[in-house]
Amino acid sequence: MGPMNWIAVALAAGAAALVLWLFWRKASPALKAWPYALQLVPAAMLGHALARIGPDKLEVKPHLYFMQAGGLALAIVIPALWLAQLRQGTPARESWRDSVAFLIAYLAMGTVFWALG
Repeated sequence: MGPMNWIAVALAAGAAALVLWLFWRKASPALKAWPYALQLVPAAMLGHALARIGPDKLEVKPHLYFMQAGGLALAIVIPALWLAQLRQGTPARESWRDSVAFLIAYLAMGTVFWALG
């Protein structure tokens, strides 16, 4: 296991929060710092997963940054989002928009980890 890159964790959370803010700024102008605070936990989880893979393997297979980040969004975050929004009666159009926002946000996190490798 490689060392955890805490600077990348903080910047990845910021990148994800920025993406989410860009998608939601008109719908929810009062979000303020919540997207950043809430993205710290998944950014730390992704950073830990990448540290477990190790820098040697990531150097040879850089696509793993995006597979880990996108996989987390596609396999866990987006299905949970849909379940919660279906239960609340959220229109499918909003659920799709939020799904795209989260996928892009998680891929942005993967990009930050890749860039700071």
